[in-house]
This record gives sequence, structure tokens and C-alpha cells, in this order.
Amino acid sequence: MKALVTGATGFTGGHLVRRLVAAGDTVRAIVRRPDQARDLTRAGIEVVRGDLTDTPSLRAACAGVDVVYNIGALYRTAGLPASSYRVVNAIGVESLVRAAADAGVRRVVHCSTVGVHGDVEHPPANEDAALRPGDVYQETKVEGEQLATAASKKTGIELVIARPSGIYGPGDRRLLKLFGGVARGRFVLLGNGEIFYHLTYVEDLCDGFRLCAAVPSAAGRTYILAGGEVTTLKALIGITAEVAGVDPPRLRLPVWPFWLAGAACEAVCAPFGVAPPIYRRRVDFFTKSRAFDISRARAELGFAPAVSLRDGIRRTLEWYRGQHWI
Repeated sequence: MKALVTGATGFTGGHLVRRLVAAGDTVRAIVRRPDQARDLTRAGIEVVRGDLTDTPSLRAACAGVDVVYNIGALYRTAGLPASSYRVVNAIGVESLVRAAADAGVRRVVHCSTVGVHGDVEHPPANEDAALRPGDVYQETKVEGEQLATAASKKTGIELVIARPSGIYGPGDRRLLKLFGGVARGRFVLLGNGEIFYHLTYVEDLCDGFRLCAAVPSAAGRTYILAGGEVTTLKALIGITAEVAGVDPPRLRLPVWPFWLAGAACEAVCAPFGVAPPIYRRRVDFFTKSRAFDISRARAELGFAPAVSLRDGIRRTLEWYRGQHWI
């Protein structure tokens, strides 16, 4: 297949383009700054200028393409208004689907997030679980799914929506606080750690994306893509400590003082566009369960996560060490 990928300079998109090339696909990446994507060119990837807010660039990038993978998104950034998220995560997705349809693209694979389901009250959640977004990022990802679906129905282009759980692996920085903190003996657990936490190794996720593009019957469907193992946060910390060769952290603190401190920091910092040193969503990490059922992806796509949680953590820690972060 000839594929177009958005978000190719990011963690997940960067892994995807290289995975596609390794599988024999011809890959084009649309990026805002081609001069900062020379590593993609060296990897055999065609690089073109554009982004999700520039409709003419989307039309040009989609020309001659079989499938579009939309990995690009605006993630949580301090000080940005809701409109900034909406123009990328919702309106930009709709523009991309329409541009792909106009160019004769067969299918769009849109990367959403399991975050659209919010806190999972009765785990594991499947694709039919209620949508309960908890912040502007998740809200605009829900809207992006809705606008993409409407555009697909109107234009006739095939659409597959993928909802990954927490993505990790070499190149990831978001889970450095967890994995790196445990490895350095500096991680503090808030609460009892008995909430569920479900991770997805990035290479398994990329294989899932490619199945979303290739399986004919996937058109019009939504799939949760997640790892094959679900643990509690406490167990995840224990596995990480064992892989790192350190004692598991023993310090545990109550949640509520940190939640109140986060609310106060947000109130003070938000008017100035400054990232607060602690915020409620970081505290929610210790209180909200995330466990998902991947039966649909297994049955309909043949999705089969191959990297065990222990091995994935080992690979990630090795990469952190190579960066001298731990």
C-alpha cells in the first residue's frame, strides 16, 4: 500500500512510518517542518509540508495514496484555549477525511484514544462503553470521531477508528515519571494502587493500525487496541521494579491533599499560561481505572499483541538508560 501518515515526527507516528516501511509499504509523511524531519527522509519516507489545519496541504498530500493514518493530534499543553484543541483534534480530522475522499483514497485509519471512555466504572470496557470524556483533549477526540464518521458517511470513504490505551516503548517520555521514577527509587504512590492500568506497546499498536488499514471487513468499525495484559497500578510498579533490579517503592501517601493542591495550582497558573507543578489530572492517574477488552480487535482484525508487559518495560528502560535519563 501507499500510505500517508500524519503525526510522523511524534512518538507513535514515528514508530508507525518505520514499521510500514519495514512491511514493504510506500510511505509519505506530512509534517509542519520538513527541515526537522531529515531522519524520516533517511529512513526512505517521502516528506511533504502541511498540517491538519491547512486544507490545501492535506489535499496535495493525499494524492495517489491508498490509505491515510491520522496519528497527529494536539495533546495536553498548558495555557491553550479549547479552540486550539478543537481546530486540530476535531475540525482537522474532518478536513483530512474529506481531503482523502476527494483524492480517491480507499480508507482512513483515525487514531483516537480510550480516554473517550473516561474513568471505567465496570472494567474491562469495550468499544460500546459509554463515552465520558473528562477534559478538553478527550472531548475534542470524541468530536473528532463524530465528525470523521459523518464525513465518511457523506463521502463514501472507508473509515476505521482505533482507540489505543496508554502507549509506551522506546522513544516515549510520558511514562518516564513512572518507569524512570521506579528505576531511580524516587516514585511515590498516591493511594493504594489497586486501580487498573492497561498499557499498549508501541510496536504492537502499529501492527494493529496496519490491520485496521488492511482487513476489508474493518471498514466502518471502531477498535480498542491495547496490550494483552492488564494489571493494577501497584502490580505494574512491582514489575517495573523487578525488571529494573531495584526494590519496589514503599512510600505511599493519601490522594486528597495532592488533589486539592493540584486544583489550587491550576487556578493560580492557568491565567498566565504556565504549566502547574502539580495538577488534578496527574493525581487522577492514581485514582481512575483503565482496563479494556480487546476481544473485537482479536476476532475481527486478528490483532495479537506480541510483546509481553515485562519485555516491553525492559526495552523501554534500556532506551531510557541509553538517553542517560535513568
